[in-house]
Amino acid sequence: MDEFKVIEIKRSVFENNDKEADEVRRQLKKDKTFLLNLMSAPGSGKTTTLKATLKALMNDYKIGVMEADIDSDVDARAIEQAGIRSIQLHTGGMCHLDAGMTKQGLDSFNAEEYDFVVLENVGNLVCPAEFDTGASKNAMILSVPEGDDKPLKYPLMFTVSDCVLINKIDTKSVFDFDDEAVVERIKRLNPNAEIFFISAKTGEGVDKWVDWLRAQIDEWNAD
Repeated sequence: MDEFKVIEIKRSVFENNDKEADEVRRQLKKDKTFLLNLMSAPGSGKTTTLKATLKALMNDYKIGVMEADIDSDVDARAIEQAGIRSIQLHTGGMCHLDAGMTKQGLDSFNAEEYDFVVLENVGNLVCPAEFDTGASKNAMILSVPEGDDKPLKYPLMFTVSDCVLINKIDTKSVFDFDDEAVVERIKRLNPNAEIFFISAKTGEGVDKWVDWLRAQIDEWNAD
């Protein structure tokens, strides 16, 4: 039988993406542009949380938002209506953004003109966690209605996130959600993860999250 070559496609894809992600980060650092990769499942309140965050920071930084979706421009329009420049990135059916897609968005957006750019990733707890976008920091949202067991079911997402926002805490009287259990499960996966309990609807806890984010932006752009 003739010899044949076996190509580890997935490994090659990830290795190439990681190299491109490092290049994206180097350029962001050079341009003094902080890029936040915001991830979550659909329905977690990602856009509502983002709007509350931007409202708190828009007077201090020049901000832009890249909205990633398989289709539609609903979220980009919502951000534009909030007074923040936004562009829509369509993934062509893919359930995540990789570093190459992120770079394409940044280049078309003239991201070097901004202090702070948010990449609102595709709503999904699996694929976005697998691909390094080149972001300065990763943050994710877990909403109370989703349950406190999500770190057990989707460990990689919690492992790669620098910050976890527990959103919709105003609904805890309706749902069986254990604060201590979810913190313990997250910390077991990622001891360095920052965790904030918030309600994007009422504003509770948002100030602590914004203070943390402000510190990250200032540190990134300081040098």
